[in-house]
Amino acid sequence: MYPELFHLSFLHTYGVLVAIGFLAGLWIASRLGAQAGLDVDAVTNLGIYCALSAIAGAKVMMFLVDVPYYIAHPGEIFSFSTLQAGGIFYGGLIAALGVSWWYIRKTRLPGLKTADAFAPAIALGHGIGRLGCFSAGCCWGVLCNRPWAVVFHNPAANQLVGVPLGVPLHPTQLYEAFSEFAIFGFLYWRSGKAHRPGAIISQYLILYPVVRFIVEFFRYHDQANPFGGPLDTSQWISLVLVSLGAWYFLRKQPLPAKPAPARHRA
Repeated sequence: MYPELFHLSFLHTYGVLVAIGFLAGLWIASRLGAQAGLDVDAVTNLGIYCALSAIAGAKVMMFLVDVPYYIAHPGEIFSFSTLQAGGIFYGGLIAALGVSWWYIRKTRLPGLKTADAFAPAIALGHGIGRLGCFSAGCCWGVLCNRPWAVVFHNPAANQLVGVPLGVPLHPTQLYEAFSEFAIFGFLYWRSGKAHRPGAIISQYLILYPVVRFIVEFFRYHDQANPFGGPLDTSQWISLVLVSLGAWYFLRKQPLPAKPAPARHRA
């Protein structure tokens, strides 16, 4: 793959695609927010706060998932490789949700409508970010004997993220990226239809965790699963999020009333 743009060691493809994903997602959230009658400036500021908190949350989750390693190698916490690592998406999502709750209360934005505006944006931005993972070689899959297996050859990818070279692997990054693009398309389409406040974000909390739960079975992990079972940390979080999303989506609530047609005077 191409972990470095133009063969420049300081210009990583992963970082560039993550930045593009953030900007694309922010544009979508602002567009949907405007259509929902939200304060576009407040939505834009929220997107920036969420991005910053997501970066920190993803790193914290990475440390928590692999505590024994960082206890044995405390210097790695502040190493350049740790700084370059993207972390764990669910840690960033949880942190962003917490910051969103605080900011929405502060600015009095309607919570569920705001979350609905961000749901398709999250899917789009994350999908583009996963293309960055693929370009860098991180989040690689287990051995694969299928025709669509991918083989990494670039030594820079091995040095940066440790992906094995010359071995056919499941393209787990692409599994997730293409699934996220499909989720984005569906949620964006649903946003244009009549829906209850919270219906879009609840569908995201069902669809993405299901994808992540399945993809995790094909992804390489170097840390033991919690509770000694077959499921890893991300899969347990997926089960919780699916349950929350399904609980809200299946609640019986009336659709918002359609505005009465305007009467024209003769």
